[in-house]
Amino acid sequence: MELTGAEIVVRCLQEEGVEHIFGYPGGAVLYIYDAIYTQDKVQHILVRHEQAAVHAADAYSRSTEKVGVCLVTSGPGVTNAVTGIATAYMDSIPMVVITGQVPTHAIGEDAFQECDTVGITRPCVKHNFLVKDVKHLAETMKKAFHIASTGRPGPVLVDIPKDVTRDKCRFDYPKSVSMRSYNPVVKGHQGQIKKALQLLMSAERPMIYTGGGVILGNAAPELSRLVDALGFPCTNTLMGLGGYRASDPKFVGMLGMHGTFEANMAMQHCDVLIAIGARFDDRVIGNPKHFAQNPRKIIHVDVDPSSISKRVKVDVPIVGDVRETLNDLIALVEEAQAAGQKVNVKALENWWKQINEWRKRDCLKYDRSAASIKPQFAVEKLWEVTGGDAFVTSDVGQHQMFAAQFYRFDKPRRWINSGGLGTMGVGLPYAMGVKLAHPDAMVACVTGEGSIQMCIQELSTCKQYDLPVKIVNLNNRYLGMVRQWQEIEYGSRYSESYMDALPDFVRLAEAYGHVGIRVDKPEDVEPALREAFHGKWKDRLVFLDIITDQTENVWPMVQGGKGLTEMLLGSEDL
Repeated sequence: MELTGAEIVVRCLQEEGVEHIFGYPGGAVLYIYDAIYTQDKVQHILVRHEQAAVHAADAYSRSTEKVGVCLVTSGPGVTNAVTGIATAYMDSIPMVVITGQVPTHAIGEDAFQECDTVGITRPCVKHNFLVKDVKHLAETMKKAFHIASTGRPGPVLVDIPKDVTRDKCRFDYPKSVSMRSYNPVVKGHQGQIKKALQLLMSAERPMIYTGGGVILGNAAPELSRLVDALGFPCTNTLMGLGGYRASDPKFVGMLGMHGTFEANMAMQHCDVLIAIGARFDDRVIGNPKHFAQNPRKIIHVDVDPSSISKRVKVDVPIVGDVRETLNDLIALVEEAQAAGQKVNVKALENWWKQINEWRKRDCLKYDRSAASIKPQFAVEKLWEVTGGDAFVTSDVGQHQMFAAQFYRFDKPRRWINSGGLGTMGVGLPYAMGVKLAHPDAMVACVTGEGSIQMCIQELSTCKQYDLPVKIVNLNNRYLGMVRQWQEIEYGSRYSESYMDALPDFVRLAEAYGHVGIRVDKPEDVEPALREAFHGKWKDRLVFLDIITDQTENVWPMVQGGKGLTEMLLGSEDL
């Protein structure tokens, strides 16, 4: 039986077990939308802007082990989606983006709603395809899902001209695909893993540093086993939070630009460092020259060989799947321990004494007696009210850092934020994607009055599909992170960082059919959160407009170009 290209696209999604697809229709994809209409296995979620379709698919993927899928039309549909694609690319999120294209005979003719999709997206996808023949469509879709989800994951784009979706051929979906030019390494080199073991067992000041690769590689249980077996301090990057449980004393907090004093000091002064699924990026280690001042042995485990020794030269590179490599390493550790080989216990005791001295600085302290609502306080209350068990999406800015510092994540895939690209506007569409993937879970979007307005139209999508997410708007009437930098580095010249003419968010939420609550006093924060999550509004979308202290900054802070230990711990350091 022959199917149209559009029907083939939908059948491919069904074969891949796709349950939700996020999109927005347009001329070039109408055959595909017609095919979606005639089936009920794949539910289409109609967003209000293509950027939100990609963000929602991205979060769907981040919060599950599935590949997120979105569908947009040609021309402006594609260009509106680029920000979302680049966001997913920077954080290595597996996703398949299906885009419509003008008919093949019109490509290059400046047809209506034509753009060079392959050219525009090439720098921000793992791979992209232009399908010119319906006979190649099923195999291309299979390749897209395979490439997106293996090796270092990432978004893969499939551009389909309108005539290809109309043409017919026999449908045959391949069970597997092999590509001569694409064979990611899975198994870490055993000799290198043995070298890593010897360095770890003899270390006097060891440090375990992990990133988003642990989350994406589903290796959090293995990381916990390794940390617990060795008793070493562990730090996570912003993208790696939840990889190791924040409630454990071996967790020294997030590191980097707004990381804890103890994490940054331990990172700088360790003698053996194992980096797992992390890339030593500029927000993590600050100035590479400053980082290189202290001699240390570095082990680096990553699935992507191009990430190893890219910014920091390492001694023991291990290319391989993080979970597989950790399993191999744990087996060697357990073997060594069974044979009586122990870590350097005395040195490790002294190292923990030093770390606990650094901890005494209490680098995350803030004024708990203030009359105004401190943003840190609001996040702490959110953590208490949700029992630390919510999925927390965030936008980008001060509120993102406060959420990372004060919501203590004990599980992976619970912290959904834009790390690499730092995209404002992701919070609400991220919350939609997470809620569709986990309908019974508590989902909180921590945002600011600047970020939330970038995709606020998605309140309409939430109404249509009954998505009772909770929006925690830390409203300080400023572009907070911009204002903080202007205060510290630009002589308090607040150029265009104050938000004038803000909407009444309570009435705006109500206009979209949701519940709005304004919170002005610290004593009202917890009751409002309880009402939203557990009280009479628990089955409704609630927009909590929390009016916070305008002058609060995120501390600690490592300024651009400075070294990891050159931290400002508060305004007294300015």
